[in-house]
Amino acid sequence: VVSTQSTGPEVQSYRSHNSTFSTYAPRTFSEKYSSSLQPLEQNMVLTSKQKDELHKAILDYLQSAGFKDSYSSFQRESGAQAADASSVGLLEKKWTSVLRLQKKVQELEEKVTQLESETGNRRKAPTTDCLPRTPEKSVLKGHRNNITAVRFHPVYTQLASSSEDATIKIWDYESGEFERTLKGHTNAIQDVAWDKSGKLLASCSADLTIKLWETSTWDCSKTLYGHEHNVSGVIFLPSGDFLASCSRDATIKIWETSTGYCMKTLKGHDDWVRKIAVNNSGNLLASCSNDQTVRIWNVNSGENLMTLRDHSHVVESVAFSNSSSDQASGKSKGGNQELVVSASRDKTIKIWDIATGQCKTTLVGHDNWVRGVVFHPTNKYLISISDDKTIRIWDLEQERNIKTYSDVHTPFISCHDFNNHDPHFVTGGVDSLIKIFACK
Repeated sequence: VVSTQSTGPEVQSYRSHNSTFSTYAPRTFSEKYSSSLQPLEQNMVLTSKQKDELHKAILDYLQSAGFKDSYSSFQRESGAQAADASSVGLLEKKWTSVLRLQKKVQELEEKVTQLESETGNRRKAPTTDCLPRTPEKSVLKGHRNNITAVRFHPVYTQLASSSEDATIKIWDYESGEFERTLKGHTNAIQDVAWDKSGKLLASCSADLTIKLWETSTWDCSKTLYGHEHNVSGVIFLPSGDFLASCSRDATIKIWETSTGYCMKTLKGHDDWVRKIAVNNSGNLLASCSNDQTVRIWNVNSGENLMTLRDHSHVVESVAFSNSSSDQASGKSKGGNQELVVSASRDKTIKIWDIATGQCKTTLVGHDNWVRGVVFHPTNKYLISISDDKTIRIWDLEQERNIKTYSDVHTPFISCHDFNNHDPHFVTGGVDSLIKIFACK
């Protein structure tokens, strides 16, 4: 008996010659093989010439193997002519070719696995000052309502987006092609996040739940319950073993991803916790709230280490600096500072030194609520989005706005992300559109 992996139904029909033709009582060829040939007919489209060649190759195989009754039945039912010289040994040749190709594919897959292991399965972070450039590279259409989050895959050229239409969509941002829609939430989805390997995707929703999606099958593997109001933010800790979420119930929860259990609940904010961020070490968590504060938490103990107060309106977004760079972290100047940036409805962006809890810089320039902000991978720049419909790029050394892109979305820009490993910038809007910008 030979393996039938990756073969068509005809070849599978002859996989066990002795049992098929000597053990069982004789039946007509049509009775024995009609069920096998039917799927082939439905799934494969052969030209008349290809069908004729296939029939002749099967006749040659049956004849050479000594299956006289099957040969006669197949020839009668197919109407095929006797095999000619071009058909001699053709089925065996095709079979051995398949085996050789399978072996080659296996060798290439092993080589890819080895190379991924050697390179850490990641692209290198940009070493130059790649900044978003207009016009947009592509526009992705498919959602039916406001885009609430866009997140680049940490390894591949995939992008996840969430919307108030209660769906998640997966895209290839290089080609601009739509790949699939994930459904399961029953209300607006507020945020999505990948784990560091890209094998898990988390989503949170106004339906009070968090869902974990296995990207190997795109099935929802777990649904986490515990928040008592709209779940507005979700993020994986760097280890991938834990997940943090924030909610309109004014709490932050830490979940174990393997079990879905809530490990601890962080309380301290007086109002809706809008967004959360985790530093690269995974030991600190920053949160921002309608109570106009930014709070820094010890992830392990759950202790509120400090409360940063200087904004005069709701704080919409918060982000940590990238510890891999020396530029903004202060290491190049002999320090060991870690920075947090916050964006607020008071139209300002503030940069905080969390070693001292002091506001180092306030950036003013937006004409409306600042919805989001992120550090450039080099930490030399900040990129912000606002309800004034602009993307602004800020030079941190000069502490000024060096570039502004206007009217990016209509009426507002609602979310954004920067790909640290393959420089691209993405925005989502209230107009249900997603825009991809190349960085140069």
